[in-house]
Amino acid sequence: MPKLIVVTRAGEETEIMSGNGLSVMEAIREAGLDELLALCGGCCSCATCHIHVDPEFAAKLPPMSEDEDDLLESTSDRDSSSRLSCQIPFTPDLDGLRVTIAAED
Repeated sequence: MPKLIVVTRAGEETEIMSGNGLSVMEAIREAGLDELLALCGGCCSCATCHIHVDPEFAAKLPPMSEDEDDLLESTSDRDSSSRLSCQIPFTPDLDGLRVTIAAED
């Protein structure tokens, strides 16, 4: 199973093992980390699952959609590593992916 490393807003690091077929958001929520709100449930209609992705993995991620880009524009903590975790399928080629939960807006 691929491993996902999640850093909370407080800087605490948690390793999650997750099966294929989930998004990064779903893997984080299934692990019980409720700091990631994901209010829309993964429909790409809010930005409450905003994360910062380790730049080492940027090239392995699917391209950002126009909708995702528009939603991230509404956040105050956006930077070049920002993504919505609901838009990233957690696949075996992302084993070791490290993400940090973005500051709450």
